[in-house]
Amino acid sequence: MPPAQLGAANRDFLRVIMSCMSASMEKIKIPGEVRVLIAAAFIIAIGFGIITPVLPQYAESFGVGAFGVSAVVSIFGLARLILAPVSGRATMKFGESGVYITGVTIVGISMFLVAFAQTYTQLLIFRGMGGFGSTLFTVSAMSFLAAKSPPTIRGRVSGAYASAFLIGNITGPLVGGLLVSLGPRAPFLIYGGALLIASLVVYLGLHRRKNGERHKVVDERVAWSFTDAVKEHPYRAALGSFFANGWATFGVRNAIMPLFAASAFAGTGYFLDGAQTAAVALSIFAVGNVVAVTFSSRLSDQYGRKPLIVIGLAVAALGTGVLGFMTSPFLFFLASLIAGAGTGMLNAPQQAAIADLVGQERKAGSVMSAAQMASDVGAIIGPLFIGWIVDVYGFELGFAITGTILALACIVWIFAPETNTRAINREPKSYASSNVSQAEKRHGPDTD
Repeated sequence: MPPAQLGAANRDFLRVIMSCMSASMEKIKIPGEVRVLIAAAFIIAIGFGIITPVLPQYAESFGVGAFGVSAVVSIFGLARLILAPVSGRATMKFGESGVYITGVTIVGISMFLVAFAQTYTQLLIFRGMGGFGSTLFTVSAMSFLAAKSPPTIRGRVSGAYASAFLIGNITGPLVGGLLVSLGPRAPFLIYGGALLIASLVVYLGLHRRKNGERHKVVDERVAWSFTDAVKEHPYRAALGSFFANGWATFGVRNAIMPLFAASAFAGTGYFLDGAQTAAVALSIFAVGNVVAVTFSSRLSDQYGRKPLIVIGLAVAALGTGVLGFMTSPFLFFLASLIAGAGTGMLNAPQQAAIADLVGQERKAGSVMSAAQMASDVGAIIGPLFIGWIVDVYGFELGFAITGTILALACIVWIFAPETNTRAINREPKSYASSNVSQAEKRHGPDTD
């Protein structure tokens, strides 16, 4: 080939390559609507992190023990559990953004009421009110992300959304520990304000879209019932991991870890007191989450959801199971880091696994709300049961049981098939054929 023709061919080849790269970059870009929810998640997480280290001791100030403190955490999850089906139906009927804004606003109002609660009964009622709002915005957000996330970057989107929460949870507890000097009610007032700001962010970013266009998209999707979803082995495994994660992360971590820190390290001569140790431990847990999420979400898009979920559950089980045996703040922080890393490894992949099964052509409200209910059941039962165990037998057994729950969920996932068809297609055919889920056999893989 003459040099001139060779040069022209090379230029054409480079143009094709650059065109493909440009198309690929556009293809994997996170949609602007999703970025709005990610920004709101960051604001919410900072506020949640602020109240997490102070809520158990605030509840104790009403004259209750470990069981009573755990009940304050569990009532939040109980309200979420009871109203999760309503949230799923409301999301499909009224649209994701409207339900999300309503839920965040309700939680914000409940925080102001918690700050001025005069009795333990009022505290329980107002926390339950917050649980109602929480399930509204959680289910609607999960449904929104499943519908708007391109199939090739579901893990990445789930990871970005989770990272927003986790980064907020890193800074939140540290700020919350410092705010203790302002009085026990100040963190709740600040959290309420943060939630109202998040509600405004979502309203400005999403709610001004034309209602007719949004509802047209929702109406065109075919509903996938919970009865059909639960027939799928990966979905059942996801329900188990959601339950275990709710038990350990949203229940025991929030209710029992601060009590352990206050009991084990208060007045022992360390440079941090009990409340400050709890705040630092929660932040370190969140650091482990962020570090793990940065790679687990992308790896799950490339190599599958299952490996990351299994490893994450195993690591979380180890880190959580030994927490009660830690004899110094340093060891306590190390175990918290390990537990947080395990949780971070599994969170985004398990959400992406459900999104794989649902796809973009089906309504996800009922299926997503059921997964959230599984997490809430764990968040309710976990603190109550472990709180009773701690009162009777001590922290060591309580954390060991929690680690066992995570290990059992890990075993269930070991025998579940992979849901990410792109990861399956990277494997040898003999392996891939054994890992295709029944959902994708019936409905076919996602198309871009």
